[in-house]
Amino acid sequence: MKSERNKDIIVFDGECNLCNGVVGWLLKFAPEDLFQFVAFQSSYGQELLTAYGFPTEQLDTVILIDEQGVKTHSDGFLIIVSKIPKWKRVAALLAFIPKLIRDYIYKTASKHRIQWFGQSKSCTIDLS
Repeated sequence: MKSERNKDIIVFDGECNLCNGVVGWLLKFAPEDLFQFVAFQSSYGQELLTAYGFPTEQLDTVILIDEQGVKTHSDGFLIIVSKIPKWKRVAALLAFIPKLIRDYIYKTASKHRIQWFGQSKSCTIDLS
C-alpha cells in the first residue's frame, strides 16, 4: 500500500522519544518524496493498524508499508534504511547479522525505549 502521494508509509510511536529521534534522522537523510510518517496515535495511524491486524492500544515496532507489503521489527528497519541512498551499504552489512540476533536487539530496545529515552505527551516531530 502506498500513501496518496505514492510514498512508503512508516507507522511509529509518536510519543516515544527514541522513535521521534529516528524519524527526525530519516527526515534529515531520506529523500523527501520517499516516506510518509504516521504516528500510530493519529486517526490515520489507527486506521492502518486496524487494516493490517495490529493492536491499536500500543505499538512495539516500526511498521513499514510499501509495495512489497508490511514489514516490522529489524526487517522493517533495515528495509527503511536500505531505501536511503547514502545508507544502503550500512543496511546491507547489517543484514548479514542473523535475523534472530537482530530481532533480539530490536525487541530489547523496543521493550525498554521509554525507560531509556523517555516519552512525551504528544508527537514531537512536526509532520504537517
